Amino acid sequence: MSVSRKDMDSVNAILTVKIGKEDYQDKVEKELKELRKKAKIPGFRPGNVPMGMIQKMYGKSALAEQVNKLISDGLYGYIKENNLNILGEPLPVMNDKQIDFEKDDVFEFSFEIGLAPEIDVDVNAKDKVTYYEIEVTDEMVAKQMKDYTSRTGKNVVVDGPSIEGDMIRGDLSELGKEDGLKLESVIVMASYMSSDDEKKKFESVSKDQEITFNPSKAYDGKEQEIRYLLHLEKDADVSSYTNDFLFKVTEISRFEEAPLNQELFDQAFGAGVVTTEEEFKGKIREALALNMTPESDYKFFIDIIKVLKEKAGDVQFPEAFLKRVLASNSEGKTAEQIDEEYPKTIESLTWHLIKEKLVKKNNLTLDENDLKEFARKVARNQFAQYGMLNAPDEIVDNYTKDMLKDQKTLNNIVDRAIEEKLIDLLKSKATLVKKSISMEEFHALAAAESK
Repeated sequence: MSVSRKDMDSVNAILTVKIGKEDYQDKVEKELKELRKKAKIPGFRPGNVPMGMIQKMYGKSALAEQVNKLISDGLYGYIKENNLNILGEPLPVMNDKQIDFEKDDVFEFSFEIGLAPEIDVDVNAKDKVTYYEIEVTDEMVAKQMKDYTSRTGKNVVVDGPSIEGDMIRGDLSELGKEDGLKLESVIVMASYMSSDDEKKKFESVSKDQEITFNPSKAYDGKEQEIRYLLHLEKDADVSSYTNDFLFKVTEISRFEEAPLNQELFDQAFGAGVVTTEEEFKGKIREALALNMTPESDYKFFIDIIKVLKEKAGDVQFPEAFLKRVLASNSEGKTAEQIDEEYPKTIESLTWHLIKEKLVKKNNLTLDENDLKEFARKVARNQFAQYGMLNAPDEIVDNYTKDMLKDQKTLNNIVDRAIEEKLIDLLKSKATLVKKSISMEEFHALAAAESK
């Protein structure tokens, strides 16, 4: 077997694989002998079917299978041995030559390959890029503090009078019926009632107070709400419950936020790390700034990509070949649709090649520790989004292990970890012109650029 290459230009080439009888004969004979052992043909014992019959029945398919294997081995072996950076997969050369596996014993196949253009660009101190630092406002700090005090707060029982948001529990009795419905420990949330008149009956109530109200009117006949209040079965008919009910208050509970004390400080940031309210605010401010750094980095990354693409200039790609690849991977799309999508494909491909070159040139690699640390950071960021700025190590570690077990998640983490290393590298090489910006301005800027 031989593989030859003919360069059409700097980004297009033809690889021709030539396969002779000596390349496949032994393999085909071995395959046919195996088929003979297994063949079940009436009139012959297993293993005694005449070889001529086996050849006639399976010879063509066995030959085609071995030739296809040799083609694949020859093509990809040549590409690997010669370190060819190809785009997409090799495509058969379109011609009218027919292959006859019954008559021919020498086979020749030609394939188009698209060669990736060499793009070698980099960033240096002459490249000035605006780096947007998102401001952490007092309002953001206050909101985060409230999240902490709310999350670690608790419900306390009060005698009354009740205020909006209190949970009122009591015993319920249906009026006007001898065998009317009676329920104990029913919870009423007046704020969900549709009727203002019924809702007012639950304002400023106290323990042991009795209230007469009408559930049907209170919830404007809404079956789901009435069914929930009266503890009825899912399929129960609520239309018969139109009478007034007597509600006797047995308990009023009110949510109270946690106080800003050492217990809260320790829960948020670890024992003894913070000891005063001012230190607590400062630590929250630091954490919020750290959590917003990835957004600033991403904006920088988008901008530095533009710089690198401009430096790359007009890159030559194997256009006709790539459009064939796009067509083969986009069943049902017209040539016009392929032409319309092509510029975006080239833009994406240009960046991929630039990135690939930068990663290789700067030896940006990942080891097992890099992956674990990045996965831990991803986990901590996700917990932080829910206000857990100091999630326990054990919880973070368990969440990290689960993430790394999923192959799709693992691949995503590998890509993001390499990208983070690349961002750090480019930040160190370029001249950053730092600019403070509000969160609203930052998001408006990002939204405008995405259009």
